[in-house]
Amino acid sequence: MTAASVQHVQHVQALDPAAAQSAIEHAYEQGWTDGLPVVPATQDLVDRFLAAAGRPASEVLSHLKQVDRTVTVELLAINAVMAGCRPEYFSVVLAAWEALAQERTTGGGGWQSTSGPAPLIIVNGPLRQELGFNSTGGVFGPGFRANATVARAIGLTVRNAYGIRPHELEQATQGLPGRWSICLAENEEESPWAPLAEDLGVGGNAVTSTLLRTSEFVDNRHTSDPEQLLADFADTIGRSGPWIFRNAGAGVVLCPEHANQLATAGFSRADVAAWLAEHSGRTTGQLAAVGKDRANENGVRFPGTDGDTADPDRFHRTIADPASMIVAVAGSRNAGISMVVRYFADWSGKPVAITTGTPPPTGTSPQKDDR
Repeated sequence: MTAASVQHVQHVQALDPAAAQSAIEHAYEQGWTDGLPVVPATQDLVDRFLAAAGRPASEVLSHLKQVDRTVTVELLAINAVMAGCRPEYFSVVLAAWEALAQERTTGGGGWQSTSGPAPLIIVNGPLRQELGFNSTGGVFGPGFRANATVARAIGLTVRNAYGIRPHELEQATQGLPGRWSICLAENEEESPWAPLAEDLGVGGNAVTSTLLRTSEFVDNRHTSDPEQLLADFADTIGRSGPWIFRNAGAGVVLCPEHANQLATAGFSRADVAAWLAEHSGRTTGQLAAVGKDRANENGVRFPGTDGDTADPDRFHRTIADPASMIVAVAGSRNAGISMVVRYFADWSGKPVAITTGTPPPTGTSPQKDDR
């Protein structure tokens, strides 16, 4: 055993791992976890989170009418602690929660939906690098503390503050594997366009968020034709499987290779959205072939049921308004692989600025490679 290993063992012993294990097991017994161990939320640590955000503990952030429960800054801080966040991440957690709270569906049945939607959290601004958020390789996957714990803090808050838990108030039929894990930073350094939040009216450090039904990759490294590339995205967006209303919502998170290929061809972010909105969809005949040419059980009519069933070739657009499309850039510039993200319902299009309070004590700043 090396000298460094001996020091590590001595340090762990000094921290009393038995006490830590007892606290973790207590959290399991109380039903506070999402299935993984949580960090004990001591008052001192919660106070550091509150100081880092500079917001009153009792400030109300949201209220969910059907369960008659409220989320305050303090409750959000407690769950951010348990999620494994650092105090300096808490301002991002706050902005993410506020961005989600302004979505129409999160104030209704979104958190309890049978589809079990996943929050998509996109971070912009210099804080991305200062706090160690991943914006490049594996951005939809695990391995980075900031991305993983900010997203997890949202899930623990829904569970512990709202009381929405699987097999209880949560009604997901199968749910999504990324339910509480999709937090990414935009790759502003390799994007050909302005940061997403800036394009939406909020410059600097900001969070954009909505609820997703799922995400689906598009692997296209085979063409240099921008319209062929966009047509591949349109085919994925327009497929019938997730289409349950007259229109459906979707966006794209482009890898830098795809984004720069499109920008070099003269496409702006708005041009990409407009092209995809125009070309994504299915015909009446295609919808009829999968049984989506009639009213569903809620009386909502599918696209092929507006009096034109005699024309099987009529094209129905998946996306009603191109302005409703997120077009972000993230991932590595090493292959033509991007992601289609499908909204649970609509998207507000409103980022939330990240504001910070008192910086954490010296020596607690994160390492950018902290994984």
